[in-house]
This record gives sequence, structure tokens and C-alpha cells, in this order.
Amino acid sequence: MASVHESLYFNPMMTNGVVHANVFGIKDWVTPYKISVLVLLDEMTMSKRMTLLERRRLNKLILPLQQGPDLTFGQLLKTVDECCPKTAYAVRIRLQLMARGELKDMEFFFDTLPSPFNDVDSEAYKTSVVGLFIRHMLLAYNKLSFSQVYKLYMALQHYYHGHHIPIPDGKPSLSATATEDTDMELTNTEDSMEGNMEKKDLDSTPLHESELLNEDTPSKGPLSQKQAEYFLARQAYLLKNDENKALKPAALQEELNNMLKFNPDFAEAHYLSYLNSMRVQDIFISTHSLLHYFDRLILTGAEGKSNGDEGYGRSLRYAALNLASLHCRFGHYQQASLALQEAIRIAQESNDHVCLQHCLSWLYMLEQMKGSDSSVLTEDSVKMAAHFCLPYLASLGIQSLVQQGAIGGKTANKLMDALKDTDILHWKHSLSELIDISLAQTTSIWRMYGKSTMALQQAQLLLNMNSLEPVNFGVQQNNTEAFAVALCHLAELHAEQGLFGASAEILKHLKEQFPPHTQHAELWMLCDLKIQFERAMNDGKYHLAEPHVKAIAALNQTEGLYRKALVLKAQNQTTDAYKVLQQLQQHCEKTKCTEMIIRVMLSTAELHWESSGFPTALPLLLQALAQARQHHLQSLASETILHLAFSQLMLGIPEQALNILHEAMEPILAHGAVIHKGRALLLVAKCQIATGGATPGEQRHGALEMAVQTLDEAAAYFSKLDCKERLRDVHYLQARVYHSLGRVPERNKCAMLFRLLDQELPSSEAPLITRL
Repeated sequence: MASVHESLYFNPMMTNGVVHANVFGIKDWVTPYKISVLVLLDEMTMSKRMTLLERRRLNKLILPLQQGPDLTFGQLLKTVDECCPKTAYAVRIRLQLMARGELKDMEFFFDTLPSPFNDVDSEAYKTSVVGLFIRHMLLAYNKLSFSQVYKLYMALQHYYHGHHIPIPDGKPSLSATATEDTDMELTNTEDSMEGNMEKKDLDSTPLHESELLNEDTPSKGPLSQKQAEYFLARQAYLLKNDENKALKPAALQEELNNMLKFNPDFAEAHYLSYLNSMRVQDIFISTHSLLHYFDRLILTGAEGKSNGDEGYGRSLRYAALNLASLHCRFGHYQQASLALQEAIRIAQESNDHVCLQHCLSWLYMLEQMKGSDSSVLTEDSVKMAAHFCLPYLASLGIQSLVQQGAIGGKTANKLMDALKDTDILHWKHSLSELIDISLAQTTSIWRMYGKSTMALQQAQLLLNMNSLEPVNFGVQQNNTEAFAVALCHLAELHAEQGLFGASAEILKHLKEQFPPHTQHAELWMLCDLKIQFERAMNDGKYHLAEPHVKAIAALNQTEGLYRKALVLKAQNQTTDAYKVLQQLQQHCEKTKCTEMIIRVMLSTAELHWESSGFPTALPLLLQALAQARQHHLQSLASETILHLAFSQLMLGIPEQALNILHEAMEPILAHGAVIHKGRALLLVAKCQIATGGATPGEQRHGALEMAVQTLDEAAAYFSKLDCKERLRDVHYLQARVYHSLGRVPERNKCAMLFRLLDQELPSSEAPLITRL
């Protein structure tokens, strides 16, 4: 009889000191498939003819072969053949000698197998993955009785002959068909238990050879405890880091249901079902699975001290906390608040400071989601997290404070200093996920401030950074929300500069990395719709922009309302546009969305222009400029100055308009979008023409010559966007200026270009001179 310590160490049914029922059809260490893997490892150890690339590929297979589901012999050979054909052929020959020979051939293989503890020259070190595997196999094989060894030999013959293909003189073909696996209990040394050893039909459908690494389709039969744990760990890792490579939601749920059918108390399967349901926003199944997960933890005593009160209470309070986070995810703030209060109460009774700190973090997040001021709660959370040495929560709290500070109008230097401190914390504790989030947040802040060059730099830094997260299962750390945010910023920045081809390539990559069924797909969907809407509006094709409004509203109600007002204004439905803008302004004042409030003010001022209410628009524009400067929104401040200058031009003071335009031109030309650069230069040209008309002789001629050059620059920007409506305005003004200068050929050319565009585009009811 083996000692108690050996039983705990080698029995695969023992996990964390808890004995699990053998309901998965648990396969023991010595099976025909494991023998095949052992043959492969022995061949890799002895072979000296493998290239470095082949050995590297085979080394990557070792862990998946040991921990993954049992493969049929044909699948194993095909998988090895993709890495090293010579090794696959050698493995087939050696297994054939055992299967077609006698029992002594299999015994001879185990007798000659190098032990990592006895053989000094062996490449399989005793602490390595291969060394531990060989040790487990040898110890389990030596514990078998003679009858068990004979049954193992018969199972090996069945395993080989079930996939037998005659070997020709050359390299064998490795295609194989499906057959039954064998499930035997071989570690029990008591002969009285031999009657319980019988064959079971397991995986009736063969796995594709690529499933060893990808597992694109689930297995159908019962899995061992180790195989089930490997499957769950792998899928959970993929859901966190690369959801696109995980099983599809329906296929994964089917596999989990099959697993729970054999063992309803398998808590980890319930938790993975909860994560899978969150992908498809299924509130019922996600809540059901989450509650069952904690129920199973309580029943099995997997938490705390051996089924004691501590394990029971810990499961209860963390169950309530997770339930609160689930309701927050779905926007059920009242239910989330109740669950959070319950978690706080239980944690206070148990004096669990760590749980209380997690509750405090969710409490300020809940208040922030509701639109309340949670800065005080956030600061308290950061202080307590630092006190209890919880760097992850402390960093999240600082990042939340930075976000609130950016919205509240804090200066950029203070925000960047705070982010720099968190970055030091991230690198110190190797918190790679938070490093990615910090860079994505910095990109968004620079973009909000109107510094497109800095935003572009931060996004590129994130995309070119090597992650600290260990790369498992061939997964790269480029499928997180932070990468999606950075790529969306890049797509919009390229589209703003007229690089629609590059923007389309980025969006194509986003669609491949984040398919529509994944949780971050809404980011690129909204980004794509906004780009298409802006292109249609710039082209003057309002009938094409109108369908995008409903799609944008489905993803973001605020953005949808704003673009609805823009379309109504462009279609000269002034009354309806004004009503929508007033409704939107009231909503934004409640949610404290300063950016949108300023945009609403600018659009409202444009509505006043259409009724020649230029004096009425000035107070609105001054208020918008004050808010933009207060919150350091340079892009919006520059756009507001353009509106002010245009109002002053229409009020008959072009000199004053030209003076304030110089204040906005530098940031617009440095960081602005192409459409804004063109509009600014067009406005400058109008002011130059207006001032030149009031001056005599040579000064007038010089002013008009400067206006011609400015109009040429504006035309170049509008041509880059193919903005035909704006180009029509430019060509009209060019023809008028050339006529005043007496340059007839240039005047006729610009007049012809204007006529062609005017025939192509619908006529505008507003005069050309009264449009910004």
C-alpha cells in the first residue's frame, strides 16, 4: 500500500486537498495515450538529428499533450508530423513494435525508460515538466498488478490497431479515423478492485488536429478532472485576453452543460458559464451561474478553512460583491446598491478589510455611473488601498480620479503627473493590464484636450509596447479594451486628416480582432459610424448621413441626438433642430458633459445665423469659449473662435475678426482636422477680401492677392477630403477675386469649376457668404 502522502501527491482526483467524485470518467496516469506521449518524449530525448526549429515546435507541444484531452493515435501522429515528420514516423514504429509484439516488449520499454532521478545524462530534469511526467508514469506503472499490466497491454493494442494504416516503404500517411478511447482504473493495487476496470465509450467524434492548440470545437465525451481544469483555465484566459480565439458562446455553453451534467457541483464550470453569458449580455443565465458558483463553493468547502464558518462567510460576501458588479454591468443601479450594501454588512461582521476595500471601490464606481460626484469616495478608496497594500485597487482609484479631473477641467500637467505616479506603481508590481489602460487613458485625455499629435504618439506607444503578461496558448496581449480604444482613436485621427484608406485598414483590423459578438465590438462600431457620418456630411450628402443617425443613437444616445440635430439643421428644418438641441443641452447639463454642451452651443449659434441673428449668437459663443478655456479644451476653443470671428465678419467688423483669427490658426493648423483647417483658411480669405475692399489702390490689390493664396490653400484641404460643397464656395470666391484683379483666364477657369460643381450638387438656400 502506498503511503498517505504518495496517494495525495499522485492521485489525479485530489485537488487542493479536496477529494472530487469520479464522475468525469477520470483517466489515470497510465493509459495508451499517455504511453504514446511517453514514447514521443523518449524519442525527443534520444534524437540528435532534429533541427532547432523542429525541437522548438515539439517543445511547445509538450504541455498541451500532457494536460489536454486524450487524442486518438492518428490525431497524435498528425499533430507531431506537422512539427517534425521524422519524429512522428519514429513514434509510430516504436508503438507498432509494442502493439504487434508481446507483453514483454511493453515491459522492456518501461524498464529501459531513463529515469530523471537515476540517469545523470538524461535531458529530462527531475523538476521539469517532462521529468515529473516520466516520474508519475513510472511510479504508476510499477504499482500495477500483473492482471492490470495485461489489461493495459490489450488496451494499447486496441489503441494502435484502431488507427492502423499499413506502412509503405516510404514515409507513412498519417490520416486516421475515429475510434473509441479506453478508460481504465490502474492505480489501485488491490486485486479486489480489478472487476471494476472496464472499457468505457468516450469521445466518439475525433478531434481535429488543430484542436490541440486552438480547440475551436469542444469535445463531446466526459473529461478527467485535470483535463476539465485545463479546459476551463484555457477558456477563461482566452475570454480575458483574446475573446476571438475562445470557443463561440453557444459552443462553449454546450461544453459546459455537458461537463455539469457529469458533475453538477463543479464550481469552476459555473463561473466560466457566468463569464460566457456576460459575452452575450444574458442577464438570466449569468446571474444563475454566478449564484450557483458560490453555492458550490460553500457546499464543497473550497474556500476558507475546511468547510468552516470562515469559508462559508467569505463565499457569501464575495457572492454579494460579484452580484453587485453584475448589476452594474447591466445598468441595474438600484439592485447593485442593495447587493453592495449586503456585501459591506457581511464584510464588516467578519472584519474582512480586503473585501471592504473592494466594496468601497465598487461604491465609488456605482456613484460615478449614476452621475454623482464620487471624488471624495475615490480618494478614500485610494488611501485605504495603499494602506492595505492593494496596488491594483489603488491604481484603479487614481485612474478614476484622473478621469474625473479631466472632465472637471483640471490642467493637463496635474493629470499627467498623477498618471506618471501610477505608471511607476504598475512597472514596480508588473501590472501590465493597468499599463495598457493608463496609456489608453492618456491617449483619450490628449484627444479631449485637442492635442492630436500627442494622442497619436500615446496610441502608437501602446500598440508597439511589449506586454509583461505571459503569453499562453499563442495569445498576444492586443485584444483588451485598451487596445480597442487606442485603435479607434487612430482610426478617427486618420479620418480627420483625410487618410480614409488607412482608417479603413485600421477598422478592418478592429473587426477581425473584435468580431461583432465580442464585448468590445461596440467601440469600433460607433467609431465606424461616426466616420461615415462625417464623410457624408462633408460631401453634402445628407440623405446618406440620416440613416447613420439611428445606428449611432442605438450605441450612444447622446451622440445620436447631436447628429440628428446636425442633419435637421443641414436640411433647413430649423425649428426641429432647435428642439433637439435644447433637449440635448438639458440632458448634458445633468450628466455634466462639458464637451457636448459646448458643441450644442455652437450649433445653436449657427441656427441663429440662418435668421440673421448674429448679435443673438454672440452671448452663446462667449459662454462656450469661457467653458472651453476653463476646461482646457483647445480644439473646441479654437472652433468657438472661428464662430466668433465669423459673427464679427457678418456684423461688419472684419478687422477685429481677422485679429482674433490669428489666435486660433496656430492650434488648428497644428492639431486640427483637415475640414477645420480648410474652414479656418476660407474664413481668413473672406476677412481679407472684406478688409481689402475698404482700402484704396495698392493696399487693396495686395489684400486680394493674399486672399487668392489663402483660397488656394483652403481648396487643397477641401480637395483632400473631396468636400465638393466647400470647394464650390472656394471656386465662387476665387472667380470673384480674380474678376476684381482683372485676371480673366483664372476667373474663367474658377467660374467653370464652380459651374460644374453647382450642377452636380443640389442648390443651397443659404447664400455662400453667410456660411462658415
